[in-house]
Formats: sequence, structure tokens, C-alpha cells
Amino acid sequence: MRYRTWKSLAALCGVLLIAGSGQSLAAASVSGSLTRPALESPAIPLFPIAGQTVVIDPGHNGGGAAHPDEINAQVPDGRGGMKPCNTTGTSGVDGYTEHEFNWDVAQRVRDLLTVRGYHVIMSRDSDSGVGPCVDDRGTLGNRVGAAAVVSIHADGAPAGAHGFHVAYSSPALNDTQSGPSVRLATTLRDTMAGAGFTTSTYVGSDGMNPRADLAGLNFSERPTALVECGNMRDPGDAAVIESPDGRTRFAQAIADAIAAYLG
Repeated sequence: MRYRTWKSLAALCGVLLIAGSGQSLAAASVSGSLTRPALESPAIPLFPIAGQTVVIDPGHNGGGAAHPDEINAQVPDGRGGMKPCNTTGTSGVDGYTEHEFNWDVAQRVRDLLTVRGYHVIMSRDSDSGVGPCVDDRGTLGNRVGAAAVVSIHADGAPAGAHGFHVAYSSPALNDTQSGPSVRLATTLRDTMAGAGFTTSTYVGSDGMNPRADLAGLNFSERPTALVECGNMRDPGDAAVIESPDGRTRFAQAIADAIAAYLG
């Protein structure tokens, strides 16, 4: 009892130190962040706090299109190759951008998980910056000891193709990718389908899409999955994606899936 009491007091002091000092440590890239000073890097608390840590990665960023040199710079892809730091993402036929959608849903997911007691770290802190690069996004969960990492996206396929799908790294590069990441991806698929979203008609199988080309998944040593919420070029999907109610539904399903996986 005495040990647990002192342990609880020490944890409380740690939280108070964070609140009082505001100290933070920038998330450092493992692959040459000093050569990419313009890219965002989220702040990471110096001290752990109560509750499990979840990383939410809203894909792309609003300032990427204005900085082609930065987002086209080559970075490791996690499988021995190289690929661009990032892309601008897609958009709907009316110009509503993917990065804007990703950021909106990610904030909603963050708020829902925070209320439940999770410690949520976002891969970017605005929708007006550049980056982080995909390799930095892929290693963020490793650096903060995340219990789960979920990347939020929307797709840009031809009209008529519709539905969501969930990607995970395959062939697996470590034990986490072969087991926990697949379970996280499956829980996301099942929860979103249970919330009324239709699985993809055009890619993957039954809402699951194993991929080898996504650095954000390849670098992860923590349970990680990527959700493509729908096709922004399909009228039916776009109507949901572009509505506040639809984004609330996406966020609720994603947050419920993460809580179910960690439960």
C-alpha cells in the first residue's frame, strides 16, 4: 500500500510539472530531420501521463502544395527504397480537399478519445503547414510508445467506386505488424461497417487492404492502421465526407474502434 501511494504521488507530481512548466520535447526524425527544417514536428511531453497514448495522423497538410521542393524530397519508404516526403492529397470535384477532411475528422477523434481518458498525440498541429514526412509519421508512434496509431485519409478514385477500406503493412516487417496491427485494422473495419459505412467496392477485399508501399505503416513498431474513409470523387461518398454530420459519424466510429481495440 505504501509503495502504491508513493507511486501515485509521484505520477501526480509528474502531471503537475507538465502543467506548471509547459516543457516539451520536439519529436525528432530518425532520418535527417535537420535537413528538413520547414516541416512540422509535433511536441512530445517530457513526462508520461496517466492513460494509454494514441497517435492520430491526419494525412497530408494544407501547406504542402505551396512547398513542392519540401514534399517532393526523397525519404526512406521503410522497405529499402525511397519515396517523396509527402503528397498534397486528393480533393472532391467541388474542390473540398482531403487534407481539410483529414484534419477535421482527426480533431474530432482526438476530442472523443481525450474525454475517455486517452493521451492523444497528433502528427501535425494545424492544417496550414508542411509535412511531417511519411517516415517521420511512421516512427512517431515508436517514439512516444503509442498503444495504437491510426492514420486518417480519404481516397480519389473514379466516380462510381465507393466505400471505405483499412490498410495495414504487408508483408509484415515485425511481429507487431503481423499481429496487433492486423487486429487494429480489423477492429476499425468491423466498427465502421457496424456504424453503417460501406466497405470498398474497388480496392482490397471486404474493407481490408494490405499494402507494402506506405512508409507510415512500414516504419511502425506499434499497432498501426490507415483508414481511407471513402472516395471523394464519388457523389454518394462525397456527400457524407463533406457534411459535418458525416465527419462526426466517421470520427465516432474511428474513436469507438480504437477504444474497442485497446479495451
